[in-house]
Amino acid sequence: MKKDKLIIGSRGSDLALWQANFVKRELEKANKGLKVEINIIKTKGDKILDVALSKIGDKGLFTKELEVKLLNDEIDIAVHSLKDLQTELPKGLKLACVTKRHPVEDVIIAKKKKITVDKLTQGATVATGSLRRKSQLKHLRPDLNIVELRGNVPTRIQKYLDSDWDAIILARAGVERLKLSKHISSIIDKEVMLPAVGQGALGIEIKSTNNFAEQVIKSIHDENTFAAATAERAFLKKLEGGCQIPIGAFAEVRKNGLYLTGLVATVEGDITLRKTLRGSKKEAEKLGKQLAIDMIKAGAKKILKDIYESR
Repeated sequence: MKKDKLIIGSRGSDLALWQANFVKRELEKANKGLKVEINIIKTKGDKILDVALSKIGDKGLFTKELEVKLLNDEIDIAVHSLKDLQTELPKGLKLACVTKRHPVEDVIIAKKKKITVDKLTQGATVATGSLRRKSQLKHLRPDLNIVELRGNVPTRIQKYLDSDWDAIILARAGVERLKLSKHISSIIDKEVMLPAVGQGALGIEIKSTNNFAEQVIKSIHDENTFAAATAERAFLKKLEGGCQIPIGAFAEVRKNGLYLTGLVATVEGDITLRKTLRGSKKEAEKLGKQLAIDMIKAGAKKILKDIYESR
């Protein structure tokens, strides 16, 4: 008998539930008669809110509990912000679908409009939970005072509004998806701040043997975003980096090929390596690996080694 019900596993934050509900709507729209349920699962990253992410370590921080449910056949698919999904997946699981990408930039949240990185006052205090953002900010503006910020998107914005900080930086996708755009002071161009690997895209993870789930989610898969994400994730994996070290990447499919830009930097931004390569969309993984090899030759390995040793 053909299955007509699919169970999504999701974290319980506002953004995670937006993502799960978005996938639910799109799947039900594309698969007539399909009923989709959402099962809320709390992860380690949701429970530890008073420690910097970079100090916890990030392997499976927002995914492990969802992955256990997948392997136990308690859910059919897990919906992730792709930037939270580790590049090395547990045995028996796979990234089977990537949705069309939302704009990838980071944004400045400030009480005044049109505040850009270069318009922040001398010595301004900026809050972020990301070493990637901190590093790129310090590279551009060594005078800035960067402080730690944790919590989901609405919580971070509220913490800012209740503080005397000058600004905070968040991912554009999360702010816009939750209809909180009124707080955006400016969008930071990708040339100024390279996004995280997979930023703006949703990744759907399944058990490798769940043919029903794999067939259903094909209806919302975006091949160009998948190629871009594959290149970015291969770059990160080859560098043996996680999402809590200063690595950024952005790939996009253009008429004449797949372009991938990568960045590796020190935490304080005093050393920043950045390079762009062009390759074939069909060889996205190869492109990501090649860019990582080029970065390693340019000194990326020593930068990352020093960061890990300091932690």
